[in-house]
Amino acid sequence: MMNSSYQLASVLKEADQYRLIESRPRIGISANRKDGQTCLAETYIQAVILAGGAPVVIPATTDLCVLSAVVQELDGILMSGGCDINPLFLNEEPVPALQDVDTLRDRYDLSLIRLASNRQIPIMGICRGHQMLNAAFGGTLYQDIYTQAEQPPIRHSQKMAREEASHTVRLEDGCVIAVNSFHHQAVKDLAPEFVQTAVATDGINEGMRHPEKSIFSVQWHPEAMAIHGDEEAQALFNHFIEEARIFRQAKELHQRIATIDSHTDTPMIFPGHFNIGEKQGGKVNLPFMEEGRIDAAFMVAYIPQGARDDASLAKATAYAEERLKEVIRQEKLNPTRMGIARTPDDLFLLKQAGKKAIFLGIENGYALGKDLDNIRKFRDMGVSYITLCHNGDNDLCDSARGKGEWKGLSPLGKQAVAEMNRLGVMVDISHAAESTFYDVLACSRYPIIASHSSARALCNHPRNLTDAQIKALAEHGGVVQICLYKGFINPEAEKASVSDAIRHINHIVDLVGVNHVGIGSDFDGDGELIGCRSSNELINITMYLLKEGYSDADISQIWGGNFLRVMRKVQSARQ
Repeated sequence: MMNSSYQLASVLKEADQYRLIESRPRIGISANRKDGQTCLAETYIQAVILAGGAPVVIPATTDLCVLSAVVQELDGILMSGGCDINPLFLNEEPVPALQDVDTLRDRYDLSLIRLASNRQIPIMGICRGHQMLNAAFGGTLYQDIYTQAEQPPIRHSQKMAREEASHTVRLEDGCVIAVNSFHHQAVKDLAPEFVQTAVATDGINEGMRHPEKSIFSVQWHPEAMAIHGDEEAQALFNHFIEEARIFRQAKELHQRIATIDSHTDTPMIFPGHFNIGEKQGGKVNLPFMEEGRIDAAFMVAYIPQGARDDASLAKATAYAEERLKEVIRQEKLNPTRMGIARTPDDLFLLKQAGKKAIFLGIENGYALGKDLDNIRKFRDMGVSYITLCHNGDNDLCDSARGKGEWKGLSPLGKQAVAEMNRLGVMVDISHAAESTFYDVLACSRYPIIASHSSARALCNHPRNLTDAQIKALAEHGGVVQICLYKGFINPEAEKASVSDAIRHINHIVDLVGVNHVGIGSDFDGDGELIGCRSSNELINITMYLLKEGYSDADISQIWGGNFLRVMRKVQSARQ
């Protein structure tokens, strides 16, 4: 009788009866090309399966429609090895030792890296993949280490079996491990922000990683060693698959919850008309929000503090109105992708319809002039909050960067807070002096917000809130939206990273609980951190929160639940 392995009915029955219990992260593997055929060494597939992933071979095409559709469904991408990289992509002429190149493969790999990195999909690079990642992010390459390296290299192209090691590398922690080697091209200068993780005894780079994102690569071929029991090689794949699993969890979470960026200055960076349906140079637009799976952003009409004579005040009011109208116009430009939201319910309706929600705000009560009827006018235009001041005292209050003119709220400022309470407009105390902050708490009947502020205990800047302020705001039912402006996040501003932002979130959670913190990026107002520079990178915060052990419910509160609670409370009083 024929073995059951060859019985058609048995194979089909086995497939019919299989029930998927373990949901594995889907890992796309870049393909090689040979003699006009898409191909891939099976060791890549086996190594991914062994680590707990579900491998998918990505077809070798430069059709961006096809690649985008494939990448959108992936949880991780493995960039595989292969032929040499065409030096023309790095503005270099070929050296004599250059070997076979495949320009289509180069374009394919570069497109994959760009599509994946735009979506923050974890990436692991191997051999050529290591070099291509470095090139894609701005690094340089040796076309041939044997003729171009500064010092004589060791042999980097072994003849022995792929699972055998041929030389050693030193890791960033000082450990030395044995690796295999099959290359003559190599990383020369590391891409900006990346750090070296492995180096050969001849100084040739053999590994790198991004310090804040899930991107890393190695020059050797760990897949060939992992499937033969090498623990160090297997650890690389285990790490990669775990990053992909967390990314998948983050994606699924963003699908279920409301994610809100409570402060962006996008309208201020365009002097006239713009279109957030396109990537036009700003850090907040619909493509970025779609890639980062962010549901809503507050776009504010920012007015820098100026003279306070009648003419200047009228000009400030008119400018704020013009900027708000330009944001409102975006709905007509992009009706199938976004809507102007005024309430929490609007946000959820838009999310259900597959659209992004754009809320309106005003940054600097200077826009009100001395006419509090402007509060109703702006509220009727859709404004949900007004930041009382900016960098300088105004007719409403003292600023954190002002001269203490009023010792807090002015008489007009107290009236403005009462009118905002009456009309259901949230009072925002970001930029306000401590004296103003406490005056607002004393006279506001409803919770207040800090739309983009951080913790002064971790970064001693007057724009940040002290622990005492955070406690008082929480007792009043308010929320602090962590600002991603580097000078408010790390005393060494140029080192400010998404990890630092998580420290600020943790600090506030430890201080007053998870129900009083959120995220206000200040993108397009100079907000940006290493690992989080635009709306498409905000999902990295979710990945960090998951790694920190926050529950889905906690993350839902941080990403919007807390802010929407205050918004509902304030709007319940609308007259």
